[in-house]
Amino acid sequence: MLGRLFKKQPAIAKQSTDRVKTALVASAGTLIRTGKSPDESYSELFDEVQRTRVFTDGKTFVDLVPRQRVREIKREYMIAKKDPHFNLQEFVNRHFYEFNPYHRDDPYVPSDSTTAREHVTTLWDELKRRNRKNRGSLIALPHEYIVPGGRFSEQFYWDTYFIMLGLAADERWDGISGMVKNYAYMLRKFGMIPTANRTYFLSRSQPPFFASMVKLLARHKGRARTYTEYLPSLIAEYRFWMKGKKITGEHADRPAYARVVMMPNGVVLNRYFDNKTTPRPESRREDIETAELARSENKDKIFLDLRAGAESGWDFSSRWFRDVNDIQSIYTTDIVPVDLNCLMYQLEMTIAEAYTIIRQPLFAKRFHSSAEKRAETVRRYCWSNKTQFFEDYDFRSGHTTGRITLAGVFPLYAKIATSEQAAAVAKRIEKDFLHDGGLVTTFEKNGQQWDSPNGWAPLQWVAIQGLREYGYFELANTIRDRWLRSNENVFADKRKMIEKYNVMKAGDLGGGGEYPLQDGFGWTNGVYAALKDEQGK
Repeated sequence: MLGRLFKKQPAIAKQSTDRVKTALVASAGTLIRTGKSPDESYSELFDEVQRTRVFTDGKTFVDLVPRQRVREIKREYMIAKKDPHFNLQEFVNRHFYEFNPYHRDDPYVPSDSTTAREHVTTLWDELKRRNRKNRGSLIALPHEYIVPGGRFSEQFYWDTYFIMLGLAADERWDGISGMVKNYAYMLRKFGMIPTANRTYFLSRSQPPFFASMVKLLARHKGRARTYTEYLPSLIAEYRFWMKGKKITGEHADRPAYARVVMMPNGVVLNRYFDNKTTPRPESRREDIETAELARSENKDKIFLDLRAGAESGWDFSSRWFRDVNDIQSIYTTDIVPVDLNCLMYQLEMTIAEAYTIIRQPLFAKRFHSSAEKRAETVRRYCWSNKTQFFEDYDFRSGHTTGRITLAGVFPLYAKIATSEQAAAVAKRIEKDFLHDGGLVTTFEKNGQQWDSPNGWAPLQWVAIQGLREYGYFELANTIRDRWLRSNENVFADKRKMIEKYNVMKAGDLGGGGEYPLQDGFGWTNGVYAALKDEQGK
């Protein structure tokens, strides 16, 4: 008996220590100042490292951790660079290191008999991370989280919701709860959910799926308890996206401010934006090149539109280009995105529901009214009679963009489309978007990763669920089956799940974009697990 007790004590002590550390980060962490973005911290050294391609991938350097105080490194750099034999690569290697405690000499490799579904379940622990200390650009979080995989070691915003779908399928509710708590923590600390817990992401967010996460968690913890607990976080998220609403209302000649846009009918909708007008630190070289080649003299606007495109999660796509083949024509901030406003509608409705639960009918009515006005405005201005499909709205020109993309299924997902609109969308989905491996993102083949021939797990999920909301079950199941086959064909060949797939041919890899194809892969795993279990039932 005593032997068993002593064996348990180290484990119990470790659990107790973990709880204390988590509580400290959750409470004191909001008071600790977060460091600057690497481009601001390292200034000239940063410019030189990114310009000379010390690392092929621009994200590598911004993720490194300094071995000593930044001030000392900068001072030493200013002296060392005067030496004619100065070696920048050697200097960086000596003063920075990669934080990768999860590297293993014997990494997990699925056996020949492992199924894709078994592989996903095993991968959750492989992709699990914990960081309760600020390390370079990596921001401490109180709870464990799942990373996408590949080059990523941070908790990404919209990826996380689709990862949670798989965790729910595997009954890993503690993991879901921890990641929702991480976002509530960031909302308290920063007043927003950044793209991920990196200092260089603190000026931009991603598609707002936080309300969806809360609704998912409520399935397990209970609706009243969960909505009540996270109502302050939902309100903080809403305030972030709606900041500047009064400014647009007071100035008729200023239809847009930050992430809000005054529509012609007087209703305020949202756009993607960023609080900075400089090159993205993780893609500095690419952004500068794009701006230099662009015809526009307003380079700040180019940088802002690139950053806003990154906030959209669709980085990058012809959806944001005036010329579908030219990223230099990007104009993201002139666009009212249909998907963003459908997610904002869901956020407003979730807040209204939470207020109803806590018996605050006036607040509930206010948010419900705002949601209904938003829905009517999306139906009015984002619907194209010409293409019979939902499109983004160009508020500068006063009409839809003419770009037919898979974002057009979000009004079905949010349940704000009319039955006639849904029928037209379903017809177009089946006729033009559906291929052997699932749904293609757009019809443009231009080398961008959010264009043809690529398909992405989150968009398959949104389309499937949206079509089901309007009764198109057979089409939804066809999409599901083809997407699963695409995942399984690649897994059979490569023994891995990947970031994106070539849906023109089930089994081919996706491509394009600013970095090599990544494996892991968080949201592919999550959507696959949820859809595979459903298919089996």
